Amino acid sequence: MKNALTEARRKALTAQVEKAVAATPVYDIHTHLYDPAFGELLLCGIDDLLTYHYLVAESFRYFDFPYEKFWALSKTQQADLIWDVLFLQHSPISEACRGVLTTLQMLGLDVKKRDLPKLRKWFAAQKPDAYITRCMEVARVRQICMTNSPFDDLERPRWEKGFRRDERFTSALRIDPLLVAWNDTAPKLAKWGYKVTTELSDRTLSEVRRFLADWSERIDAKYLMVSLPPDFTYPGDNACARLMETAVLPHCRESGLPFAMMPGVKRAVNPQLRLAGDGVGRCDTGTFENLIAAHPDNKFLITALSRENQYEFCVAARKFRNLHIFGCWWFTNVPHLIEEITRMRLELVGLSITPQHSDARVLDQIIYKWEHSRRIISGVLVDKYLDLARTGWETTTAEIQRDVNDLFGGAFERFCGASK
Repeated sequence: MKNALTEARRKALTAQVEKAVAATPVYDIHTHLYDPAFGELLLCGIDDLLTYHYLVAESFRYFDFPYEKFWALSKTQQADLIWDVLFLQHSPISEACRGVLTTLQMLGLDVKKRDLPKLRKWFAAQKPDAYITRCMEVARVRQICMTNSPFDDLERPRWEKGFRRDERFTSALRIDPLLVAWNDTAPKLAKWGYKVTTELSDRTLSEVRRFLADWSERIDAKYLMVSLPPDFTYPGDNACARLMETAVLPHCRESGLPFAMMPGVKRAVNPQLRLAGDGVGRCDTGTFENLIAAHPDNKFLITALSRENQYEFCVAARKFRNLHIFGCWWFTNVPHLIEEITRMRLELVGLSITPQHSDARVLDQIIYKWEHSRRIISGVLVDKYLDLARTGWETTTAEIQRDVNDLFGGAFERFCGASK
């Protein structure tokens, strides 16, 4: 009888968790998508799915022609080559390939016929506004946080001109060039009317803070963010550390905005692959512990590109309540590591985390990235609630829903809105 009751409880818990995870709309807190007002900058459709840089890098494992030949082709021609080599000549079992198929399937398209021209015809018939709504509904995504850079020459003029915002799209202010390429960025700020020089004088730092305040207000930023190389150090006698300490963090404190750090990027390991050519490196977790400890009145978000750093930041999150860990980023955004990292975070930190973000660069990707992640998160939660049940602790349906709400954006929103 005990085993039968245990099996019945397992099935009931599994059903409760799967229902909550499947139905709860998520706040996708980090993407590379754009408000529909940005037009062609919002990528979508089969050719953009196929030419996603994950698939480009994978395709070059098979291509035997020069990189330049590929980049000289049109997007449609590039997509044709990728479809042929990754989907027709070989089974599409990588996560990036499977994601394309999951997306097509959940949109109601038939992938068995392997008919790329027919797929193109279907996507071409979609109306942009209705298609955005459809993708968000299929993915069960309630809000999408963009990555917005004033240093992007295609993006900046649209912000300066102004446009009517789509309330489903929020903003994060990306400031990589400011911190990691100051000598190149200072002349741009000067050209835009900010009285700065490459020398980090008091006047320059004050003007950098004015720049940050202007753009935080202009885009209504929910947080500031930067991706950092593995060798970033703090404290350190370098422009990045000095700007962070004397301009970025003071601005974040005054405005109540979190500062998101994404360390571990090795840029242009293979520049011939362009966007697909970046690599991964392990950072010094002590650097970030130093930074967070030195600024207890700041709020920090963090995710790492290195698997090893993910564990180390879990430990750090146990020490610093002003640190919120989030997402499985880039090379860790594969099922095996998502499950491992999610399980580790829940076991070490509990529910005060955001287990995932899509990191989508193509609108349609939110469908597969959240479908795949929901399955993993659901499985991990089932195991954790079963562990509790074995102790005699019975988790209610309402408590499960509360927990899922936290994991799917509630904990993030509470952290961002917490008083300093």
